[in-house]
Amino acid sequence: MSKIAVVYWSGTGNTEAMANAINIGAKEAGADVTLFEVTQITSDQAAGYEKLILGCSSMGAEVLEEIDFEPFFTDLEGKISGKKIALFGSYGWGDGEWMRDWQGRVERSGANLFEEGLIINDMPDAAGLESCEAFAKRFVAY
Repeated sequence: MSKIAVVYWSGTGNTEAMANAINIGAKEAGADVTLFEVTQITSDQAAGYEKLILGCSSMGAEVLEEIDFEPFFTDLEGKISGKKIALFGSYGWGDGEWMRDWQGRVERSGANLFEEGLIINDMPDAAGLESCEAFAKRFVAY
């Protein structure tokens, strides 16, 4: 069984709700999964996991959060070649450009990107939380 880290940043609680549902889904699929808010783990520690599920909401002009998550991910980029990576996050405006940009960065790093990033507008409703759990279950099997 592979070890999975779910690492996220959330400003309003929307992405945190997604992370919690993803954590539940991965556990239900039998994964050895640990949930971290981004300030609770270093990029070196994250790179020690076989699989990573990374979550960050869209900020400003559709970018990753710049104080905690962007520095974490920038440092992690050089350490994820060959790893299986899934991305998720919430947004309040725009069309998902931040996720497309982030997916490109993951692919350019040499990592194996799982599906397209899962994005949900604002707070996930019951169906959104179910989609988070299903996303995690598919990733566990990936």
